[in-house]
Amino acid sequence: MYNYSVKVRTKAYLWGSSGVTADFDVPLLLIVHNDAFGDPVAISSEVSSGNTALATLQPGECWTLDLSGLRGVYATCDTDSTVNCMVIVPPSSAA
Repeated sequence: MYNYSVKVRTKAYLWGSSGVTADFDVPLLLIVHNDAFGDPVAISSEVSSGNTALATLQPGECWTLDLSGLRGVYATCDTDSTVNCMVIVPPSSAA
C-alpha cells in the first residue's frame, strides 16, 4: 500500500506519466479521494491507443479503479483541488 496526495490544477497525473510508453500489466488498484473542500475533478485513463474519460468526482467523493492495462491516470480541474491516492494490491493477488 502506498499513499500520496496530488494538487490538481488543469491536468495532473495521479498515477503514471505522459512519458510512459508501455501499458501496465500488473494487478493493482488505485483509490482516489477528492478533497472535501476542493472542486470537482474529472478522472481519465490513458493507454497506448488513447485516452478515456472515466468519472467526475465531486468534493468529498471517492472511487477505486483497476490499473491493469493502463499507462496513466490523470485528473483535470478548472480551479484547484487536492486528490488523495492509495495504490493497493487486490486481496486475490496478494501473496
